[in-house]
Amino acid sequence: QVQLVESGGGSVQAGGSLRLSCSASGYANRCIAWFRQAPGKEREGVAGTYAGGGGTYYLDSVKGRFTISEDIAKNTVYLQMNSLKPEDSAMYYCAAGSQMYRSCSPHLRTIDFNYWGKGTQVTVSS
Repeated sequence: QVQLVESGGGSVQAGGSLRLSCSASGYANRCIAWFRQAPGKEREGVAGTYAGGGGTYYLDSVKGRFTISEDIAKNTVYLQMNSLKPEDSAMYYCAAGSQMYRSCSPHLRTIDFNYWGKGTQVTVSS
């Protein structure tokens, strides 16, 4: 059973940094990703990686600012967010892919993910 719990959200000023954590279990050999959803907008994939090793994928608007990483020993996936902008404000969700042994699609789609955490709020003020 895959279980995901996010933490690390908060309020920061533009230009600041936050590190989100996803404490995960049962997610081995799956694509694991961070999504975000702002009020009135669709949920979008921000960053993904194949658990245990593999490529990383990023939304164009966060490339060079966000980094996804995994600490296998701690069963935790991180999203380091630097140079935050007000448009990064959203609820951020950790998600695990529906199929095992399937790497992430370069364009992360919600339809490919069956397991979701409850989210952590990120607010960036100008």
